[in-house]
Amino acid sequence: MIRTLQKKFITTAMLAISILLLVLLGAINIGYYLVSGQQENVLLDMLEKNEGMPPHDMGPQGKEKGTLFGPPMNEDTAMSARFFTVYMDSDGEIVRTDVSRISSVTEDEAREYAKEAASENKDSGRMNGFRYRISQTRDGQGTVLLFLDTSIQRRNFLLVLALSIFIGIICWGLMLLLVILLSKKAILPIAANMEKQKQFVTNAGHEIKTPLAIIMANTDAMELHQGESKWSRNIRNQTIRLNGLMQNLLTLSRMDEEVLRLHASEFSMSQLAEETLHPFYESAALKQIEIRKEIQPDVMVRANKEHFTQLVSVLLDNAVKYTNEGGEIAVCLEKAEKRVVLRVKNTCEKLPEGEPEKLFDRFYRGDSARTQKSGGYGIGLSVAQAIVEVHKGTITAEYEDGNRIAFTVRI
Repeated sequence: MIRTLQKKFITTAMLAISILLLVLLGAINIGYYLVSGQQENVLLDMLEKNEGMPPHDMGPQGKEKGTLFGPPMNEDTAMSARFFTVYMDSDGEIVRTDVSRISSVTEDEAREYAKEAASENKDSGRMNGFRYRISQTRDGQGTVLLFLDTSIQRRNFLLVLALSIFIGIICWGLMLLLVILLSKKAILPIAANMEKQKQFVTNAGHEIKTPLAIIMANTDAMELHQGESKWSRNIRNQTIRLNGLMQNLLTLSRMDEEVLRLHASEFSMSQLAEETLHPFYESAALKQIEIRKEIQPDVMVRANKEHFTQLVSVLLDNAVKYTNEGGEIAVCLEKAEKRVVLRVKNTCEKLPEGEPEKLFDRFYRGDSARTQKSGGYGIGLSVAQAIVEVHKGTITAEYEDGNRIAFTVRI
């Protein structure tokens, strides 16, 4: 249990750290992308205003326009930009190209870029690592197509992204190591409290065993001398019930302490279900309960046979106990996709309050009155759940139409 608690602590802590890192690094990369785009827009605005020529009218300080986080654009920044321009007349014919500001594009390539951009009928866009703008010339007699090379900005963005991912992985690994080292200390108070609770349950269970045995022996002696009566039967039944409750508590305590050994072996689950089901026919007949079974033959499983006998007994005892007079119990066992599926379904007078998964809580009561008749599912089903979890399986509960409760075990 302490290891399970430690794993849950580590998982929860690392989940929170992972979300924090993703949000932080994501914000950094998104911010860098937006700032780069803003800088490109400012530079395009400057170049567009001067029809593809670096501006010379930036004011006394040589500044045209700043960005939110980046440096302000000035003449030096504009002069360092890599771009080319293509001029078209009013008929859409190319009259001039200027590739003096870029060495990787020839005039023929610039013409091809211009034709493709003009054919898209858009004022701006992206094309092969370039951002382009189409605007009217100052005299209104033609258009200017301005292509700005953004490959450097794109490489810088990818570099920042790669670095942030690398640093994020390193930080995540260091945080994982730190959380593992501190996890034992963090859960120490909770583990100590749980250990005291488990020790109390174990000690109380062993202490109660003796008076229960004495009560049962005295009941046998009383019936031997005075004969059986409804009072002696009631004492016997309640003693048996209390003894079963203590056995379940001790089983849970041992499982919590992780001292149980599986001693797994391969056996026929079909045969085990048949043998375990047989003793419940008589108690079901007393309440006129019909038991239907669909047990697939030769279903083999590798597990602890004693545990699984207790598991099936708990589910069947729970079904018989809470099925209404004249109700129905259905037991189904099958092999489905390399998993053994056991399903026990029963009718009841009234479905328990709350969600179905609450039925596995220890000492859970199905109603607020807390009567024995509508009684508690929790302790027996908690044992069943513990057995299933030890064997790396799952157990679920669900309510169905017609006041039916279905418990499904998958191993």
